Order: sequence, then C-alpha cells, then structure tokens
Amino acid sequence: MRGWFRLSYEGLEHIPASGPAIVACNHLSYLDPLTNASAVMKAGRRPRFLAKDELFRIPVVGWAFEGAKQIRVVRGSGDATTALRAAERAIADGEVVVIYPEGTVTTRPDHLPMRGKTGVVRLSLATGVPITPLASWGSQAVWQKSGKGSLRFGRPVWTRVGAPIDLEGRSGSTADAEEIRAMTAELIATLTAMVEELRATYPRRWTDGG
Repeated sequence: MRGWFRLSYEGLEHIPASGPAIVACNHLSYLDPLTNASAVMKAGRRPRFLAKDELFRIPVVGWAFEGAKQIRVVRGSGDATTALRAAERAIADGEVVVIYPEGTVTTRPDHLPMRGKTGVVRLSLATGVPITPLASWGSQAVWQKSGKGSLRFGRPVWTRVGAPIDLEGRSGSTADAEEIRAMTAELIATLTAMVEELRATYPRRWTDGG
C-alpha cells in the first residue's frame, strides 16, 4: 500500500507515545482502515479498531483485522455494549483504540462526515481518556460502497491528526443522552473542519481526474 499510494502524515505527535488513546476518524472509503492504521503505526503505536462486522468480510481488510485482533461490532444484534466493554478493556491495557464515529463510510456527495454515533464519546467519558481526531482525504476515489474505484498509481492520501479533545470535567460519567449527543456533534464538527482543510489544498488534478 505504501508503495502504491503517496501517503502523507501530519500531527502524529498528537498520538501519545505510550498509554491509552482514543482516535476518532472520518470515514471516506474501505481503504481507510489500512491508511489510518498506517498513521497510528507511523506514530509508533499499534491500533485496535472498533469496527462493524461487515468490514471483517472484505478480502484482505478482513484478514488484516482478524490477525491484528480488532474489535468486532455486530450491528443490530445488541452487541454494541459488548464491543464497548472490549474497547474499555483495551484502553485499560494502555492500547490505542480507533473508532469511526459515523459507523460506516460516508454517503454524502461531498464526502464530508455524516452524523456521528455516540460510542466514541461514551468511551471517552467512561475511561477519562481524551479523543484524538484524525482526518483523512484522498481515499474516497479508491473504494466506496459502490465498489472499487480508481486505482491510479501514486494517488495522494493525506492524514492529519489534531489535538486531543478532553471531555473530562464537562459532565463526567453523569452526562445525559442530550449532552452526549451534543458532544458527539462537536466531535463531528471538528473532524469536518479538518477534512475541509485537507480538501482545500488537495491537488486538483487528482480531484478532477478521478
């Protein structure tokens, strides 16, 4: 992957060199688990993804997830709480947990983040660990829900990590559903702003050329 795409990384210093971390990413493409994992590993850490069951069925991606012991979420089965508890155990063990708050690849025509689910905020409140936002751009042309797209050699895929968002002291573990939804909306707004910044400077020839 690193030999085919031109991957670039910014802000990797925001991912803690040791100890627990929660990384929240926008979701452009089925390529994201690989490029986002690459960013976390470039920062010297090993990622544990909280990912929907469908991703484990994708060739290559699913194999990599199983081998790296990622955290499976079976949607519609009541398993979300089980997955969240597994994520809490990973955090307690000092690991880096990576979550896509949208829960799926964005379906917006502009590829910006959709409304987020509350799991990442609830995980942060339960563990006291800040949320580190990670935005990416460029992978949307490669692998969407509609199928594989352009596999042009040398496509830039950019990743930018932002400063951690510390929710401690805002409402603690007593946050009600409305507060949690509001904090989730703020997280999505942060990711959206970061994605828009990447999009604004992304090479036009790759945007127009597919």
